[in-house]
Amino acid sequence: MSDLVQKFITLDKSVRIISVNLEDAWDDSQFEKNYHPLLAKLLGELTAASVLLAANIKFEGSVVLQIQSEGPVSLLVVECTSDFKIRSTIKQNQEYAIKDTDTFSSLLNFNGKGSFAVILDPKDKSKGQQPYQGIVPLLADSVSDALRLYMKQSEQLETLLYLASEKKRSTGLLIQKLPYSGGLEISEEQAQETWSNIQALASTIDYEEMLEVSVSTLIDRLFWEIQLLEYPSNTVIWYCPCSKEKVGDMLRMLGKSEVESILSERDNIEVSCQFCGKKYNFDAVDSAQLFIDSSQSQIQDNPKTEH
Repeated sequence: MSDLVQKFITLDKSVRIISVNLEDAWDDSQFEKNYHPLLAKLLGELTAASVLLAANIKFEGSVVLQIQSEGPVSLLVVECTSDFKIRSTIKQNQEYAIKDTDTFSSLLNFNGKGSFAVILDPKDKSKGQQPYQGIVPLLADSVSDALRLYMKQSEQLETLLYLASEKKRSTGLLIQKLPYSGGLEISEEQAQETWSNIQALASTIDYEEMLEVSVSTLIDRLFWEIQLLEYPSNTVIWYCPCSKEKVGDMLRMLGKSEVESILSERDNIEVSCQFCGKKYNFDAVDSAQLFIDSSQSQIQDNPKTEH
């Protein structure tokens, strides 16, 4: 299986390493989407990052990484669930042509107004509970630098992050120094020595090497002198949960008069999922049924009582 996320921990339990390799899932995410190579590269890096962060959460739900800008790319979004289902999309501003010479900043931090958001969304939220959202300015020149800044501010853990992507593969490594606990069998100085050693070894990571060799080979090359405990791997897949029912709910939110106004100008309403591109069509009969179903549901939820 080529699409895997896996955790490792040093034998002294002072450093955590998470790796991800995406091939089939990454290919599925690009299906029928003619992204410019620069955008595909950025999206691939953000996708790998979302999986690494999802492997770190301790709740059932999802991690959403979102970059907004006023330039050539108005929105770049990736979601990864806690069971490693990914989906992604890019919205481009058609007023700007993307050039081969564009950079991270010119695409995603146009005029210095880009923002980067990390959203942690538990599946079973209590009433009134909102997803956690951390937003940082894009004071970086890469996806990995932006995420390192976020993690330094939010988790306050020393973190190394390496991401690489090309058309056929997206991969990444997340390396974190864990908080020192007095219960460990090593001293705090020994834990710091392990971290310093890993930092030095990780500093030799090369972008092209990450794409040329397997993740397991890369880890063996880097940390062959360090004993690592290996956890079972998890499979990552591309999955979009969109459905005609969910699109119908969205149309109900627009309101009956708005839907009828749209239908007065065309034969049907066509809605495309921004993630997978699947199209959903609602003609006049389908649309009328939405509001009939809604009325019946309200009657069932609030039955009248006769006296």
